[in-house]
Amino acid sequence: MKIMILNGPNLNRLGKREPEIYGHETLQDVEHKLLQLANKHEVTIDFRQSNHEGELVDWLHEAADNAYEGVVINPAAYTHTSVALHDAIAGIDVPVIEVHISNVHKREAFRHHSYLAPACIGQIVGLGTYGYQLALQTFIQKGESSR
Repeated sequence: MKIMILNGPNLNRLGKREPEIYGHETLQDVEHKLLQLANKHEVTIDFRQSNHEGELVDWLHEAADNAYEGVVINPAAYTHTSVALHDAIAGIDVPVIEVHISNVHKREAFRHHSYLAPACIGQIVGLGTYGYQLALQTFIQKGESSR
């Protein structure tokens, strides 16, 4: 099983940027935890981050073209602005789970709407970086139950 983990703008600053909201873990810490979980279940993860919307779109297409079984995406600010990411997710046959570290519904009003959520199979918000593990575990369980 291959799962792509995509991270949007400013997540390269995780652990440094607004730690009172996003915590002190770095993106490398998140990747390390996901690799541990993936290795236990013989799952390959492809962990990526970009500050560029078009690159995220290209990676979603790549996930479809290269038979990934799932995508976990933290689109960050693009959640609230990107019709392009919505269309990319809607246009592929790979299930996608949207993840947010903070509870976007308890924050500024503009963060309450996700353009991506209608195209995703699920959304995990407000559980910190543990949300990534829950999303990966969801794909692992779906894969194991389909064997």
